[in-house]
Amino acid sequence: MRYIFALLSILVIGSFTSCKQKTAQTSDESADADIAKTIKAADFNADTAYYFVNEQVKFGPRVPNSKSHVKCASWLEATLKKYTPNVIVQPFTAKAFDGTVLNCSNIIASFNPKSTTRILLCSHWDSRPFADNDPDSAYHSTPIDGANDGASGVGILLEIARQLKISPAAIGVDILLLDGEDYGAPQDAGFTGSDDWALGSQYWSRYPHVPSYTARFGILLDMVGAENAIFTLEGTSMYYAPDFAQRVWNLGASIGYSDYFSTERTIAITDDHVYINQLRQVPTIDIIQHDQLTQSGFYQYWHTMKDNMKGISKPTLMAVGQTILTVVRNEK
Repeated sequence: MRYIFALLSILVIGSFTSCKQKTAQTSDESADADIAKTIKAADFNADTAYYFVNEQVKFGPRVPNSKSHVKCASWLEATLKKYTPNVIVQPFTAKAFDGTVLNCSNIIASFNPKSTTRILLCSHWDSRPFADNDPDSAYHSTPIDGANDGASGVGILLEIARQLKISPAAIGVDILLLDGEDYGAPQDAGFTGSDDWALGSQYWSRYPHVPSYTARFGILLDMVGAENAIFTLEGTSMYYAPDFAQRVWNLGASIGYSDYFSTERTIAITDDHVYINQLRQVPTIDIIQHDQLTQSGFYQYWHTMKDNMKGISKPTLMAVGQTILTVVRNEK
């Protein structure tokens, strides 16, 4: 998972082109906040989401080209097929930073496929092959469980899929599980690029499962299961989809989760949503934990051996999952 980066050229241009837009948005944001006050929270089961997170972790590190990765892919496909017959596995190969050819698969589950009004929900399902942020350098070449970094977002989306089977949404929903997100170069490799991350997102954004695919908006979940997590308004999200990001945050606060959804704006990061925004041009926001007390700015156990089930919190899964499902339920 991903580097913090500054979208300097984009943000400079944006500072000149969006001044009037921001002024005009003030009344819209107030209207969103008023509407959010009347919204009823959707049904979401944090116990089931936690179960789905744990089932992924039980396979072991889900690193491309490993047996655990293959087994987990089959399980994800089978699980989604319990909730919709419209499941597509998109196999692809990608070259890692070191030239390794990775065998990967994006997995897409669609609900109400005939609807032309669609929402895209995504998370990456692979896990980091290197614990390169671990305080013990002996583990820097060891794969991690990725309970929070990867499995937490997928667990929430699987529970949303289960709820959509029970009670279909009014619009179309596509759940996109992305592969190859976390195979970026280790911190001590001396590699300075960024396109070695988010490989599945890059592939899907160029070759979507449906030709000319589009959606009203997208939501990416990344590191959404830690205790007392705080989710800020991340820079890329606020450049490409500021109105929608603010609407999701307002709604989360309105159903009781203001402690999780902070209105602080933080720096842009490279994550799967960057390519969905730039290449597929679906306005997509990133719900990702920001921790101002860590050097990385991410979850305290980001890319370490302690990113395991001990760090997963059911209340956090509930806060994120119920917020996202409530967004889905209220789209017409």
